[in-house]
Amino acid sequence: MAASGFKFVPANTPERQAAFKQLPPHKFMRQVKGDKVIYVYADPTICVCLYVGGQKAYAAYRARVFDKQIADEQVTTANDYYYMNNWDWSPWAYGYPGGWPYVDSIYNY
Repeated sequence: MAASGFKFVPANTPERQAAFKQLPPHKFMRQVKGDKVIYVYADPTICVCLYVGGQKAYAAYRARVFDKQIADEQVTTANDYYYMNNWDWSPWAYGYPGGWPYVDSIYNY
């Protein structure tokens, strides 16, 4: 969050802690103040703090999340390729002279 431009605001006073408890945990809350949009994220698990930022910080955060999802998918695909390429299919095709019998039901051709 901080790397995306959000400011770290600790819930370090009784007043802040009471207000902090009224926010839903781990969710972005959006508020419009005049012509500004403010995003607040309450983190009770790691820092017991708020992360506060504007549209630029929120957009940067969303971009980072998207980039991480793409990277995670690439790792998953690489792992799948490795395991499936090295997996022994022969026990599943035993007794089927044409090979693996389930392909037609998957591809419907």
